[in-house]
Amino acid sequence: MIQALFWLLCTIIVYMAAKRIYRAFPRVYLTPLLVTPLVVITIIIMSGVTFDTYNKGAVVLSDLVEPATIALAVMLYKHIDVLKRNVKAILLSVCCGAVISFLSTAELAHLFGLKSDVLASLAPRTATTPIAVSISGMIGGVPTITAGATLITGLIGMIVGPLIVKWCSIHSPIGQGTLFGTSAHSAGISKAFEYDAVAGSIASIAMMLTAFVTLLIVPWLIALFQ
Repeated sequence: MIQALFWLLCTIIVYMAAKRIYRAFPRVYLTPLLVTPLVVITIIIMSGVTFDTYNKGAVVLSDLVEPATIALAVMLYKHIDVLKRNVKAILLSVCCGAVISFLSTAELAHLFGLKSDVLASLAPRTATTPIAVSISGMIGGVPTITAGATLITGLIGMIVGPLIVKWCSIHSPIGQGTLFGTSAHSAGISKAFEYDAVAGSIASIAMMLTAFVTLLIVPWLIALFQ
């Protein structure tokens, strides 16, 4: 019990410290979602603790992901008028993003000669982690690979996204939110809120729509590539 509490507090403290550093020095490579896992993993390895021991405490944070995602509906409700005016553009963008994500993954898997189970593990990576892992299990993937790929996808999207916003001069919060929500799920939402409350709200709905579209199309598309 004491160990579980220690690792829970350790993770929270590391995250809070990383967040304060990011606020003082807002650099992409200092984002808490990147720094916190690296620091915590380093501490775990140096202390020689098993993941199961660490997860007895940290699992509390994992259990909070779903209610935290649902809580995004509050911000969405506040900007429901914006969503209604742009629903067609958002839906089209999300559908295109989900399809292109799968096709690019399938093409890279073919290029590098990856096995079908690895492709099935990588295919749903743009959905949120719980849904991506569920889809992976449905289509013969390896859930642990899917979880890792989903995390990496979110981090890459959060890092590369601001560069795309800058280079393509995307000033619309609708465009910014759709970009981050479709490509980087929960990590993208965090980054979108740094731009604008509307962008964050749109990112949250884009994330949920991407997960839904991925759930619909990936099992069907994966059958065509196997």
